[in-house]
Amino acid sequence: MSKFVMIIFGASGDLTKRKLMPALYSLYKDNRLPEEFSILGIGRTDYADDTYRDYILNELEHFVTPAEVGMKEFCTHLHYLSIDPAKEEGYEMLGKRLQEITGEKAPDNLLFYLATPPSLYGVIPLHLKKAGLNRKHTRIIVEKPFGYDLKSAQELNKIYASVFEEHQIYRIDHFLGKETAQNVLAFRFANGIFEPLWNRNYIDYVEITAVENLGIEQRGGFYETAGALRDMVQNHLIQLVALTAMEPPAVFNADNFRNEVVKVYESLTPLNEVDLNEHIVRGQYTASGNKKGYREEKGVAPDSRTETYIAMKLGISNWRWSGVPFYIRTGKQMPTKVTEIVVHFRETPHQMFHCASGNCPRANKLILRLQPNEGIVLKIGMKVPGAGFEVRQVTMDFSYAQLGGVPSGDAYARLIDDCIQGDPTLFTRSDAVEASWKFFDPVLRYWKDNPDAPLYGYPAGTWGPLESEAMMHEHGADWTNPCKNLTNTDQYCEL
Repeated sequence: MSKFVMIIFGASGDLTKRKLMPALYSLYKDNRLPEEFSILGIGRTDYADDTYRDYILNELEHFVTPAEVGMKEFCTHLHYLSIDPAKEEGYEMLGKRLQEITGEKAPDNLLFYLATPPSLYGVIPLHLKKAGLNRKHTRIIVEKPFGYDLKSAQELNKIYASVFEEHQIYRIDHFLGKETAQNVLAFRFANGIFEPLWNRNYIDYVEITAVENLGIEQRGGFYETAGALRDMVQNHLIQLVALTAMEPPAVFNADNFRNEVVKVYESLTPLNEVDLNEHIVRGQYTASGNKKGYREEKGVAPDSRTETYIAMKLGISNWRWSGVPFYIRTGKQMPTKVTEIVVHFRETPHQMFHCASGNCPRANKLILRLQPNEGIVLKIGMKVPGAGFEVRQVTMDFSYAQLGGVPSGDAYARLIDDCIQGDPTLFTRSDAVEASWKFFDPVLRYWKDNPDAPLYGYPAGTWGPLESEAMMHEHGADWTNPCKNLTNTDQYCEL
């Protein structure tokens, strides 16, 4: 195989210094990069190779703590080319530079990474094709969002299919690179005790939460065009729904796994008028204490209707899940940062134990937490020692750290490594992108056609609009709201 070169478009940007370079450095440190590798940064900022190496070394010392040996050696593999990725004329220079770096006439072991604004996602592949850089063993990684709606996603898919084969395209979603996201599959399919219970006969409802305690952090311009649905729901959250709901693949390989994900998306119950009005709650954070409201953020319109919070009720129309609601939510400026899946099992058919001392026997609950303190919690009823039969809910708590901990910043490293190895399992396929957009497109259309559709304010630092609680009460349910510090405090806490 020819020498390996990773080409990063957007090499002077935020994603590159915060995520990609630390991930590549950790692969280098663990000897997981090809022996003869080079990294070529592409951007409009003017750097020579040496100044770019110094810049990345300085940034690595910030983002990899503590600073480790080998960083300087890693940076000797970096190169830089200053061109405008939007303009065709720079790609001839790119071809020549790749020849220089590899010493080969037609280098082919190339990995392009698009760490650019989404506006360039449809432009760069066409320029690569014209320059003849879409060779047989070339791969390309594209960041989300892959399209802004169904139509734009289909157009993007068309462009990529005209330049690359499907097996060369890697649509990355760092959520699936997290060990604990993959652990959902292991938990479901490696444990005979839970597998028989994982269906409508034993599960009452499922809730999936992915919230942050930060605002939009200087990304007002981007967020105004995206909103929570495009930014989080159409990709991250729906993938967590797929991991929770999918059927076991007959053989665990990339194609079979991705087939099952698509089947879940295709089984989502289409949203009707009632759902659009009553089973989707969108909100926007307002000022509270020393925290600014969304409309006061830089780059945000003073009358913005962009949602920073969304909660939805989904149904899956198949044999396994018919009648089981899936409640999903995401939001900015929440009390804490947490991503978790909570599976609520049905009550026992007959309740023979009665409430005592304010404690009532409650349905079992399983919590799969993906971040920040990764682990699994099972809530079961036990008899309180002493006279009578008081039953209280107790917690069986497993922390992921017991398996040796979770390396920080590992999601990107794992996914880039998979791509280098040619393993597409954890990347999104074109039919999955379209199936997901097919489901969510009516929501975007509804908001567009009904500009007065409710948008509820919620004070920054709270759990979102009260209307999302009301949506849960329809099912006789409540959201699981962990405490701020995710440990037991003097206030009642779920974990």
